[in-house]
Amino acid sequence: MSRDTDDGCVDLVADCRLRMGTDLFTHMWDPVVLAARAAGPHRRRALRAKIGGISDKALTEALHRLVTNGLTERTSYAEAPPRVDYALTPLGRTFADGPMRALAEWIIRYGDELFEAQERMRDAGAGRASHSPVNCTT
Repeated sequence: MSRDTDDGCVDLVADCRLRMGTDLFTHMWDPVVLAARAAGPHRRRALRAKIGGISDKALTEALHRLVTNGLTERTSYAEAPPRVDYALTPLGRTFADGPMRALAEWIIRYGDELFEAQERMRDAGAGRASHSPVNCTT
């Protein structure tokens, strides 16, 4: 691609900002935790129940990454017992309403095709493995 026709893609590929953006999707639970908070602030226990299948350790790590990246804020309340809520920041809201929503719309539209392609490749791989030559030189 020439610099005139790439719409800045070369700059993004060479720029760590693209890697920062894609890293937001690389941790399995981060987008799920963000999506679970889209409706508003949640306590840890409520988040874990809403998500289902996430370990306490994975939730802790995801929340830490999301707070560190500025997508989530942690608010502590001086109550007995202590209460901590996690909510999307304005930056987190733009991520949830932008790229995450676009990915959700894409997977709703093309998820069946993606699944079928994966199944075809899995079946083709199994077929090759069962028809591979056997070493009979013993």
